[in-house]
Amino acid sequence: MAQTKRRRTKHRGNAAGMIEARGRTGRKPTESEAKPAKSASAKPNRFDRPPSWRSSINRALIAVVFFVVLLLVIPGFDVTPAQMIPLVAFMLLIYIPMGYYTDQWMYRRRQRQKAQAAKPKPKDGS
Repeated sequence: MAQTKRRRTKHRGNAAGMIEARGRTGRKPTESEAKPAKSASAKPNRFDRPPSWRSSINRALIAVVFFVVLLLVIPGFDVTPAQMIPLVAFMLLIYIPMGYYTDQWMYRRRQRQKAQAAKPKPKDGS
């Protein structure tokens, strides 16, 4: 009588409980089928992008909203919403340029580090 059970491919579990399948046993994948290199798919560093005023404004708005919520929630700060308007305006006036110039400093620092890493190191002749 013919065998009715189908043989399954072998899997084995590792110590973390993940199941590892056997490697590819068929033909080699073509270049279009092959996976892209990890470095190409890695998330770019945010310090590689030049700073923008828009990102500084967004960050300042988030910080101001967080600060206002804290002032309203924490007891002891008897601040009315009318009193908060000049405080919010002052915070935005300080936070926006401070965030932009901090980002600019980090961007320039990152660019200098990348330039130094790209330079070939001189070989010591002695």
